[in-house]
Amino acid sequence: MSLLTFKGGVHPNDGKALAKDKAIVQVQPKGDLVYPMSQHIGAPAIPIVAKGDHVLRGQMIAEAGGFVSAPIYASVSGTVKVIEPRFTPAGSKVNSIVIENDGEYEEVEYSTPKAVSEMSKEEILNAIGDAGIVGMGGAGFPTKVKLSPKEPDKIDYIIANCAECEPYITADYRQILEHGEELVEGMKIILRLFDNAKGLFGVEDNKPDCIEKLKELTKDEPRMEVLKLQTKYPQGGERQLIYATTGRAINSSMLPADAGCVVDNVATISAIYRAVAKGEPSMDRIVTVSGDAVHEPGNFKVPFGMNQAELIEAAGGYKVDPEKIISGGPMMGFSMFTVDVPVTKTSSSILCFTKDEVAQYEPTACINCGRCVEVCPSRLIPSRLADYAEHHDEEAFTKHEGLECMECGSCSYVCPAKRQLKQAIGSMRKTALANRKKK
Repeated sequence: MSLLTFKGGVHPNDGKALAKDKAIVQVQPKGDLVYPMSQHIGAPAIPIVAKGDHVLRGQMIAEAGGFVSAPIYASVSGTVKVIEPRFTPAGSKVNSIVIENDGEYEEVEYSTPKAVSEMSKEEILNAIGDAGIVGMGGAGFPTKVKLSPKEPDKIDYIIANCAECEPYITADYRQILEHGEELVEGMKIILRLFDNAKGLFGVEDNKPDCIEKLKELTKDEPRMEVLKLQTKYPQGGERQLIYATTGRAINSSMLPADAGCVVDNVATISAIYRAVAKGEPSMDRIVTVSGDAVHEPGNFKVPFGMNQAELIEAAGGYKVDPEKIISGGPMMGFSMFTVDVPVTKTSSSILCFTKDEVAQYEPTACINCGRCVEVCPSRLIPSRLADYAEHHDEEAFTKHEGLECMECGSCSYVCPAKRQLKQAIGSMRKTALANRKKK
């Protein structure tokens, strides 16, 4: 049987060997912890503590600011030092709660939740929302909202994104190997919300140990199936994963629910299990620290709010000063000008490189080779869209489906002229989407 996949895509050097065999290590912060109020799509959380308050680990410090929002919990015990704007990994300043860590890690007493089998669908959804869980693999969409489609009976598939197609990142891989039971139990909980759905685990074939483990864990689960995907970037993209696993296609104007699907990544589904079955709020995540500038690349269980500079020190610090530091993967992540920023709910990795390979090249004129068209998973013509973007021709950009771009960066990766196609298209997409909202 052929491997499941999609049209287009690229095969960059995955760099996973640096960290994939490194077991997850728990790290504890030393300095202050910073909790930005915007760690998710939607309305910012609203602080419910004040300067001078003493808080415990697991205590809510900010409540959801609306339906599309999520609360935030302290991941250490200590004193609220200040509430003020602080930088996030993306480089923006966001109102944040700063807690002085007292090093005691005193924790609240969690109430014992009801057995999952006795919980109603509403109780399960409320437990997920109250725990502050958001998508931990991408944009940070509040998970309770994602699991509350208008027509739940029309959801056919719950897809666990186990592809982890971005180079270097191995956090989900280690999570499956070391705590795969949490992932499967989390899937069971989600399936209780959707009577007609089947759970699919989409895993790239470069992770045979994960495939074997998940197949063993689900062998007695008739509503679950493990699917082997072709190893290719961006196999873990939402649209590509849905097409590869179900054959259904969606575009930018649709939600996965419109195709009868819900997609969540490994960390999110595992957090659902801990929230619903154990009553634990979302307070930490697995983060990969890797790259050729790091002494000891590895995977770390990190409390939200911990300073990323401390996390790099936990990985042995720098071998040499890096030329480039990336938050997230090298294909869709973003460069950081400082590591004096906190780990947030969507911080999957910190990558530190001795050379900034992209900056070494000077873009030249397009040679009309068509490589960008061959690899585009959205079946677009990136070179043409970039031309429209550079000439600020929003009308032509929109007419030629520029809004369908998922900004995966495959076009920039293969371009022999080294044109910054993704950046140009991405900037115009933001402009076009902003103008559309004004109408």
